[in-house]
Amino acid sequence: MYRARLGVLLGTRVLLLEHIGRRSGQARYAVVEAAERPEPGVYVVVSGFGTQAQWFQNVMADPNVRISVGWRYRRPARARRLGVAEARGVLERYALEHPRAWRTLKPIVEASADRDPNGPDPVVVEFRLV
Repeated sequence: MYRARLGVLLGTRVLLLEHIGRRSGQARYAVVEAAERPEPGVYVVVSGFGTQAQWFQNVMADPNVRISVGWRYRRPARARRLGVAEARGVLERYALEHPRAWRTLKPIVEASADRDPNGPDPVVVEFRLV
């Protein structure tokens, strides 16, 4: 849908993340949910698979990405992993604003944090359009 420029039909909560494979150097794609949009051009995403998610590892290796969301198509953005306090704040706000979705997401986030060799902290990434 994004490649056909129909991303607008999915709204601004779901986005297509285009990143570069850290080993292959090839373009890779992931459809992710924006847990929050704190300001125009900023999207905050929670990694349901913690640091083990391939998209997360690729984005940390090269934070220059492209995002398609709503009417925006392949817009350049820069990724930044949020600190622990910021990440927990995002999850708390998400739980309040989307209680039904949080009931599904919470066990996944908690399980991935417990399995994560880098610690039990939530993995949350901010993407800022440039």
